Amino acid sequence: MASVEFCHVEKVFADGTCAVHDYNLAIADGELVAFVGPSGCGKSTLLRLLAGLEETTSGTLHIGDRIVNKLPPQQRNVAMVFQDYALYPHMSVRRNLEFPLRMRKLPRGEIDRRVAWAAELLSMNELLERRPRQLSGGQRQRVAMGRALVRQPAVFLMDEPLSNLDARLRVQIRAEIGELQEQTGTTMIYVTHDQAEAMTLGDRVAVMQHGCLQQVAKPQELYERPANTFVAGFIGNPPMNLFPTALCSGGDGRIWMKVGEQSLLMCPAHLTKAHLRSCLDKPLTGGIRPEGFRIAPIDSPEALKATVSTVEYLGHETLLYLRAGQSPSANDNAVLIARLPGTHLFRKGDSVPLLIDGSQVYLFSQEGQSLAATAA
Repeated sequence: MASVEFCHVEKVFADGTCAVHDYNLAIADGELVAFVGPSGCGKSTLLRLLAGLEETTSGTLHIGDRIVNKLPPQQRNVAMVFQDYALYPHMSVRRNLEFPLRMRKLPRGEIDRRVAWAAELLSMNELLERRPRQLSGGQRQRVAMGRALVRQPAVFLMDEPLSNLDARLRVQIRAEIGELQEQTGTTMIYVTHDQAEAMTLGDRVAVMQHGCLQQVAKPQELYERPANTFVAGFIGNPPMNLFPTALCSGGDGRIWMKVGEQSLLMCPAHLTKAHLRSCLDKPLTGGIRPEGFRIAPIDSPEALKATVSTVEYLGHETLLYLRAGQSPSANDNAVLIARLPGTHLFRKGDSVPLLIDGSQVYLFSQEGQSLAATAA
């Protein structure tokens, strides 16, 4: 086991594409960090750089106390699990597990010990004599993880390992990966585009866009204190509502926030009044989490008036897609999603009064940076 550090890492491909830009991140020994972001953001490239499958353009890669930029893959002591499993189809599960150990010319007794350990850990004892074509997708993924584990690597790299599985199996294997990491204590980097995987598995989550690290934090902090509008709009399902806004002061000194064509009296919990006053009359981006809404009394003067565009009834909750205002065509910029618990019966065109929880309201600068972060 070992720590990992990316220091000012850059990767520019021959065609000029910059896949990773000035990437800096330290990962502690035994930590599980999830890399998440949209396709093409550079997260898989970082794994390939660390594994030695690609060369860095600049910067340094540390595994433990070694700089590994110039080391060949076999000397880096990392193991990688790919999205397509990469099993040898003509070999049994046992032979697939043994293969990396035989390549290292380990004694027969040590090979048998490690294979038995991995098979027991991943509940694969009954699969050892089968071929990959005789296995389900989840079983193949267990074999791929077992083949990586038997090497007892310092760092375990997983590149979207669950993307080929159905939704129910993804949840099951995701839980098994979490248990596996806890049992082995191996440093793990887990790449995914699925934020649910990242948030449930990662001790910390690193959010990427266009090859740049946007924010790295514990899942709760990432959700509650997003650093910018990209993180705010990416983390959360449904994502945070983002809309252009401005703050204004009433005659009584209270501060109001624009939501579409309406002004709401509101004090975001993440900001002091002094900081809010410093932002008066400046163009800002407002953010409201979908769960920050609740139905208001019809005559509530503090309610946001909105019109229903679409309803998604999901049994345990109802998602309302809304436009701020009294008609479906009002203010195209103020499109909102509200998550309401339980059964709420609405139809397209209904007018809905909504109250907003101040702890679920965020403000960002015109450049997209969190005002809470700049105030801290």
